[in-house]
Amino acid sequence: MTSTTAPAEMEQRLRVLAEAARRGPLTAEDDAAWKAPYGRAEWWDLRIDSREAPGPHGPVPLRIYTPIAPAAGPRPVLVFCHGGSFQHGDLQMPEGDHTARGVAGRADAVVVSVDYRLCDEPPGGTPARRIPGTDPDLEIRAPIPCDDVIAAVDWTRAHADQLGIDPDRLALGGASAGGNLAAAASLRLAEAGRAPAASLLMYPVLHPLNPEATPEETEALAALPPMLRFTPEKMRRMSENYLGRPLEQATAHDFPGLGTAQQLSVLPRTYLEADEFDDLRTSARRYAEQLTAAGVEVEHEVRRGVTHGHLNKVGLPQAATSRDRMATILQEL
Repeated sequence: MTSTTAPAEMEQRLRVLAEAARRGPLTAEDDAAWKAPYGRAEWWDLRIDSREAPGPHGPVPLRIYTPIAPAAGPRPVLVFCHGGSFQHGDLQMPEGDHTARGVAGRADAVVVSVDYRLCDEPPGGTPARRIPGTDPDLEIRAPIPCDDVIAAVDWTRAHADQLGIDPDRLALGGASAGGNLAAAASLRLAEAGRAPAASLLMYPVLHPLNPEATPEETEALAALPPMLRFTPEKMRRMSENYLGRPLEQATAHDFPGLGTAQQLSVLPRTYLEADEFDDLRTSARRYAEQLTAAGVEVEHEVRRGVTHGHLNKVGLPQAATSRDRMATILQEL
């Protein structure tokens, strides 16, 4: 299914940014105009708590969003993973915090946001933020971040009564690199007979290198200035850094798009959302095709008028529409 949301302010800003990039290096004013909020942040009446899940590599910090209003019974729950190229991001970024708030409020659901361990940047880059309690000598590479996500899912299910949730109505979701981790964790859990009820994957990284674009995708991607592109070189650098080994050694547990139809057939209902102006949309589209061939129930949405990471854009109407859809799926579980 394809969204019919009309292109609006973000697409206008994209044209301005592309024109500025053609003139030369972006100025601080260019960057500020591109990143400025689109409106007010949403407000929801929630209780927000911090917890830790025990994990194989140390404690995994969690932030739990629960509606204040009394519930008629156990609520559905979404375990959610922010993005950041496997190297950046935290629980406070809008993609994590605003998404969790918006979905919990809309769906009358509990959302558990996961502060998984981050990989250091490639040599010469900035060391990643470290979670307290992590062995300082531990090299964070795959599958450690995914192990943390599975630990969060296991903790959430084990504390269902305390959280007021139905463990059988647990969805696992994430955005960008977090979408990769949600998809990979869903596969590993499903193989172990503990699949989530659904996967909610927002502009995810599903292949180590992006599949070839269709003509329609190529036309949309041509509008992107270089700094917003996920080029083959950028994808290889990010993917190899996450793996800590050559891409040729990657498996479906690292990038689920590498899975065979038989491997993927165990997956639960999956919602895949891509951004119109994003190289990663080719990965989402190809994965949707793979899941369909594997007999998995899949919904593929292209969010029109937005670039990669639109859930980080405060006040963006299309981000609210995305949260609407995620909440509706939770309510259907």
